[in-house]
Amino acid sequence: MDVAIDKSEFSYLPAQAEAMGAPVPSAERMLLTLPDGRQVSGLRFGDGAPRITLLHGAGLNAHTWDTTVLALRQPVLSIDLAGHGDSSWRSDAEYSPRTLAADVAAALDAWTTEPQLVVGQSLGGLTGAALAAARPDLVAELVVVDITPGIDTSAGPAALREFYAGPTDFATRDELVDRAIAFGFGGARADTERGVFLNTRRREDGRIEWKHHFAHLAAQTLAAHHPGDDAAPSALHTTGWDDLAQVAVPVTLVRATAGFVTAADAEEFARRLPEARVVAMQATHNVQETAPAELAALIGSRLASHGL
Repeated sequence: MDVAIDKSEFSYLPAQAEAMGAPVPSAERMLLTLPDGRQVSGLRFGDGAPRITLLHGAGLNAHTWDTTVLALRQPVLSIDLAGHGDSSWRSDAEYSPRTLAADVAAALDAWTTEPQLVVGQSLGGLTGAALAAARPDLVAELVVVDITPGIDTSAGPAALREFYAGPTDFATRDELVDRAIAFGFGGARADTERGVFLNTRRREDGRIEWKHHFAHLAAQTLAAHHPGDDAAPSALHTTGWDDLAQVAVPVTLVRATAGFVTAADAEEFARRLPEARVVAMQATHNVQETAPAELAALIGSRLASHGL
């Protein structure tokens, strides 16, 4: 296990913490080399062994949880899923939840000492379900944020489709920030600059590119995908309910009122998992960014239910 020494990615934390009235936790980037040579990367926040593991959604990275981490004030592990952040891309472009869960399990084996309260948003939520089904020894409880099996998020809003169908590399980060703002993404420019910085990298030729593999696959994927077409099934749809049915630990679904999970989707979730909790939050799909305090309060309450 190696720890990277580049701390520039954490330079945004003090201002975020000040805005939230929260202390700045210790933070470090973790790297684990897998048997096939790929690397899994993650962020460890706070002192002591983590009891909470956070899994992001498609196209995001471990830093999407930063404000939620600040609100939690707990030791936390936030993992970059394969093909995202500083984790390696897969040459086979296989990013189904069960495949992603295998890498997460390896990271938890290396970086944690006790079963985790696993919180996964969107793709991370179904990855968490696959993890809990395959490795119940690693998961004490599962919180699924704004996703249920069968929801096809691959098409996405029209503006998002057009955004990712465009260029995948840029001369400067400012160029990418301008493009994101032009499409109505990111909010204030300072917030957009932070998001772009944390989700891009500079290539050897000096060009800026997205860190996540999905952006580079998007043009061909979006062009070929037709929502509802059986030839392009959602990976979440084919395995998600089976995985959730095998989860033996407590499960909570967080439904964002302005997100992807509809009231009908939440009802179906409750029907299939009658013992699960369903909680609605006033937030968009990326609940960890738009309602971090509320989400942190929920996570904290679930941690407290375990006497921690």
